[in-house]
Amino acid sequence: MEYYIKSVTPIIESNYEKFTPLEKNIADFFIKNQELVDFSAKAIAERLYVSEASLSRFAKKCGYRGYREFVYQYEETFVEKKQSIAEHTRMVLNAYQELLNKTYSLMSEEQIGRICRYISDAKQVLVCGRGSSGVAAREMELRFMRIGVGIDSVQDSDLMRMRAVFQNEGSLVIGISISGEKEEVRYLLRAAHKQKAKTVLITAKNSDEYQEFCDEVVLVPSLKYLDHGNVISPQFPILLMIDLIYSNYIEMDAQRKVTLHGDTLKALKGE
Repeated sequence: MEYYIKSVTPIIESNYEKFTPLEKNIADFFIKNQELVDFSAKAIAERLYVSEASLSRFAKKCGYRGYREFVYQYEETFVEKKQSIAEHTRMVLNAYQELLNKTYSLMSEEQIGRICRYISDAKQVLVCGRGSSGVAAREMELRFMRIGVGIDSVQDSDLMRMRAVFQNEGSLVIGISISGEKEEVRYLLRAAHKQKAKTVLITAKNSDEYQEFCDEVVLVPSLKYLDHGNVISPQFPILLMIDLIYSNYIEMDAQRKVTLHGDTLKALKGE
């Protein structure tokens, strides 16, 4: 039996930038807290060295009428009970949870580590895909751009064939194809592999054939085996894997990459 708990935490997080430094300290406490304690205004004010009026202002910025209403909802997080939830909503949530579980079962941290080293060592990185896979390829380019990694994405079939000519032993080519059957993606991977580039295929289909032209085959869950896979974005399992690669890559040189990410965000804001 699955349980869905309405948590206050996402509401706090979505309003975080509105808070004053003092209110952010209050927010940090409620976001990080995992214990059922005395949440009365007096007890929390003493614990955080703030006034009860500050707690009230914090609660109102979160959209509640006051601290009492806020803390009532917050305490509900610690009470395990089944929420009334529409069947179609439950269906979608269950499908995403199943994809998370399947991703965990398929993923290999050792493999992700190898791919991160390929990215770090490559003189040029190209990621390609068609349709929704192409959208995910573009997202990968943008994510890594923010930490100073020059990844190019390509979604056009003709461009994939053209770019194949320029790959060499200093290149890394990442192909994304859930079906594993996109001919343009396979062509680029085959051509790059012949020219001694490192090649990675992200796919839901495992085939011995891929070993001929891929250094790594990264498996992600297929939507077609879900009861209601047609309501889930086909990008989701790909983006989840990209997030795992991105997270692992950042940890390889965390401080420098976090600084670069902050600098790019400032640049986007015009600072």
